[in-house]
Amino acid sequence: MNYRHAFHAGNFADVFKHALLARVFDYAKRKDTPLRYLDTHAGIGLYDLQSDEAQRTGEWRDGIARLLDAPLSEDERALFAPYLWAVGAPSAKDLTVYPGSPLIAQRMLRSMDRLTLCELHPKDIGLLQNNIGRDRRVKALHIDGYMALKAYVPPVERRGIVLIDPPFESRDEFAVMAKACLQAYAKWPIGQYLLWYPAKDTVAVKEFHATLVDAGVKRALNLEFQIEAAVEDGPLVRTGLVMINPPFVIEEEARVMLSALQKYLGRNRGSAFQINWLSRD
Repeated sequence: MNYRHAFHAGNFADVFKHALLARVFDYAKRKDTPLRYLDTHAGIGLYDLQSDEAQRTGEWRDGIARLLDAPLSEDERALFAPYLWAVGAPSAKDLTVYPGSPLIAQRMLRSMDRLTLCELHPKDIGLLQNNIGRDRRVKALHIDGYMALKAYVPPVERRGIVLIDPPFESRDEFAVMAKACLQAYAKWPIGQYLLWYPAKDTVAVKEFHATLVDAGVKRALNLEFQIEAAVEDGPLVRTGLVMINPPFVIEEEARVMLSALQKYLGRNRGSAFQINWLSRD
């Protein structure tokens, strides 16, 4: 598949991924030492929801717009609070742009923290640099994200978060992502890694999970969210995120969050979620 983000910004997959990313940031900031955030496939950072691409699909209306107007419980609202703060719109009617992971990170991290954003697309890197503005905490690099992962891990801060979020333009993307992550993990096993994937090819997903486990990854939590029953050759309706070295409380929190997403974003009885630790069966 080819997941060009301008068409899908703010959809259910973004809400799922970015809400969990924000929880990881929230816990990482509780330590007094600086951290590094590395985004291997940063995109342009900020998406105009009035653009032709966003209007053509309208996917954000069934994603972030629904969550903003949902009657969240007190517990749900507390868990989504870092993400919704970073989105910056109090309600769906106030929403005109959607921040990608680089802008969410930029808005959440502290003055002592640093961001390394990687984007290979020649047009997108210029848009990304413009969207992040002049911020000495941030470096936006015109570089292949997998090469950057090899070069910049471990960071000088020794503590940080890596998001690997490729567009899945290549048939072997799962294998390439796993290899790059495992090379980084071998050099920096205490880092926190978040690996996003579309869950359309169940065989490829299982092989991806097995590759991580067989290579010796110790703590890998897998989360998947589905908005409706899948249809063969249909649109993406299920997405996943592998968290390596996640905060200890994230499993319990994720059950509340994904239950809320199922309730407020799910389209029919086919909506579901799954949470499991990856291990050898």
